[in-house]
Amino acid sequence: MSSLKRKDLLDIQSLSLEEINLICKSARYFKDIFTRSVKSVPVLRGKTVCTLFYEPSTRTRISFELAAKRLSADMINVSVSTSSVVKGESLIDTVHTLEAMKADYIVMRHAASLAPHFLSKNIKASVINAGDGFHAHPTQALLDAYSILERKSSLEGLRIGIVGDIRHSRVARSDIEVFKKLGAKVVLCGPPTLVPDEFKIYGVDITYNLDEVLPDLDVINMLRIQKERQKGSLFPSLREYHRLFALTEDRMARCKPDVILMHPGPINRGIEVDNSVVESPNIIMNEQVTNGVAVRMAIFYLLAGGAPLEEMKEESAG
Repeated sequence: MSSLKRKDLLDIQSLSLEEINLICKSARYFKDIFTRSVKSVPVLRGKTVCTLFYEPSTRTRISFELAAKRLSADMINVSVSTSSVVKGESLIDTVHTLEAMKADYIVMRHAASLAPHFLSKNIKASVINAGDGFHAHPTQALLDAYSILERKSSLEGLRIGIVGDIRHSRVARSDIEVFKKLGAKVVLCGPPTLVPDEFKIYGVDITYNLDEVLPDLDVINMLRIQKERQKGSLFPSLREYHRLFALTEDRMARCKPDVILMHPGPINRGIEVDNSVVESPNIIMNEQVTNGVAVRMAIFYLLAGGAPLEEMKEESAG
C-alpha cells in the first residue's frame, strides 16, 4: 500500500483520482479492523493528535477522536470555548502553542474559509480540514463516496442528486468535487435562493423541481437546512419547504427501488426527510457514521507514510 505524498489533507480539489481511490481502498481495510473484537492497530503509537474545533461538532469530532485512538495515538482535545481563544488569543498564537506541544496531527474546524490552509503553512504538523466556513469538508465527502462504493462498486455514470441548502453547505461543495472525479453526474435541487446559478461552474445540473428528477436518481443526498448560517428568510416557511423538497413516502414511491439515501447529519426530521423515510432500508446514514471512522483512520494512516497492512493485520488478529 502506498501513502499520500502530502503533509496535509485540506480539500478534495487538490486530491488526485489515484489518491481518492487509495483512501477508499485503505478505508475498506480499516473498517474490517475496527469492527473486530481487537479494534486497535499501532500505526500512530507515540504520535499526538490534536482536535481544534472552533465550531460545534458531534459526529465529526468524535469520529476523528475514535479513529486516532483506534490507531493508538495520544489525544489532545482543545475546547475552544474554554481555551485562551475566548481571551482574545489569535490563531497564529494558538498555532505556536500547539507547535510547542509537539502535536503531530491537527484536526481543525473553523468558521472562516481557508483557516486550515493558513494553519498548514505555519506549522510542521499535518493539518486535516474538518470543515472550514462554506468552503470544504473533504473527509465527509470521502466517506460519502466510500459509502456509495460499498453499495454500488463504482460511481461511474451514476446520477447523484444533492438536495437542500446548497448555498451554505461545505459538504455539498466537497461532495460535488469527489463525485465528479469518480465519474458521477451531479444534479443540485432546492429553492432558487439556496441553489444559486454560480454552482454551474462545477459542471452540474440545477433544477428546482425535485419530483421531476427523482425517478432518474441513483443516489439522493439530503442536506440539512442550516438555519444558523442563514441571514434573513430564504424561503417562505418550513412547511412550504417540506411540501416542495422533503423526501416523503410519496416521493420515495417514485424513486428507483435500489436508490441510496444519504444525509450528513444531524437530520431535521419532518423537514428535509419524513420520519417514515428515515427508517427506510435505503437510507445509509448510520453506515456513513461508521464509515467515517474507517475513512479517517485511512487518512491518518496514509499521511503517516503508510505501513505494510498485512503486518498490522497479523498484529491486530493476535
